[in-house]
Order: sequence, then C-alpha cells, then structure tokens
Amino acid sequence: MPDVLDRESPAELLIGDRERSARAEMRRQIGRLEGELSRLASEAFPRLAIETGVPAAAREPRALGLGELEAVRDALAERAAEARRATRARSAEEAANRQLLARMLASPADYKWLQISRGSLGEPGCGHWHSRPRFGLLGMLMGWWRVRISSGCPLSGRLAAVERGEPGR
Repeated sequence: MPDVLDRESPAELLIGDRERSARAEMRRQIGRLEGELSRLASEAFPRLAIETGVPAAAREPRALGLGELEAVRDALAERAAEARRATRARSAEEAANRQLLARMLASPADYKWLQISRGSLGEPGCGHWHSRPRFGLLGMLMGWWRVRISSGCPLSGRLAAVERGEPGR
C-alpha cells in the first residue's frame, strides 16, 4: 500500500517538467496574443474588420501538443501583426483625409466638387463635406465655392434605393 501513495500522479507520468513548463509558457503567450488581437479588433471595429480567429489544430477535442501550441501561437502572432499594420494604415489614411478636409475648408475653390465622407475620417455616422458652387451655375461661373456639410442619412438611403431600381419611399 505505501508504494501506491508514493507514486507520481498520471499527469506527471505523461508530461515531464520541462515540457509542462514549456506548454504553460506557450499557453501564456497564446493568451497574451489573443488579448492583444481582441483589443485591436475592438478598437478598430466600426472602421475596420479584423479577423481574430485561427484555424483549429485538430478536429476532435484534446490537449494540444507542444508543436501544435507553437503553430497556434505563430498564427496568432501573424494575425496580430497584420492587424497592427492594417490599423496603422487606416489611421494614416484618416489623418491624411483630415488634413485634406482642413485645406478644403480653407479654400473650397481649390477643391471643386470634392466630397469627403465622415467614414473616411474615422467618424461614426453618415454624411459628408462637399465643395460646391454657391447659387448653382451662376456661382460656378463667378467662382463662388463653399463647403456644404450634409448629414446624408435620409437622402443617401433614398438615392441608394433608386439606384438599385427599388420604388421610392
């Protein structure tokens, strides 16, 4: 009976100390990468869709081996790097559009017929800024330009329905 009490547990018999600590480190890294990826996806949500999932390592439920955990970690690290690149690119594009809007507001005649949407600036909602002539054709001939701010929501929905061939509301 004493030899039964002194034996190691079944988990310790299957996995050595080094592999157990390596698996724990892999799970910690995977958890950190999943947290970072979910944070990036939630920060960029309305402006940018970020894929957060990775394909399953196996079809059946089981404990993953060290090599499979490394593959999951590497796939998550690659997704996180792609997400960081995409959010940086989107932020740079939005900053450039904000600068363009500032220049357009300062000199509407230099940006004739230019339209900048709220979405391209990273702002929620619909609408746009549009450089248009004041007083229609007369204003266009006289060089009287202005920037109009449109909410865009009701009219844009109606125009989209007309373009699709649906009856008007």
